[in-house]
Amino acid sequence: MRVKCILCERIEKIDDQLLIAKRLRNRPIHTYMCANCNERIAEKTKERIATGKFHIYRSGKEQETL
Repeated sequence: MRVKCILCERIEKIDDQLLIAKRLRNRPIHTYMCANCNERIAEKTKERIATGKFHIYRSGKEQETL
């Protein structure tokens, strides 16, 4: 299967039996990032976390009061 990285637009070939290939076929909303872009984003995120000013805002489950 040929896939295109969403960031650098590099075209790569991946095995059809890989999990990411099945996800891309069955759910087109999933996107593909090459290993270089994925590694670069991971490094930058770790640097941002190390600054101490990085916050992840996640909505927690609301507790119902009876």
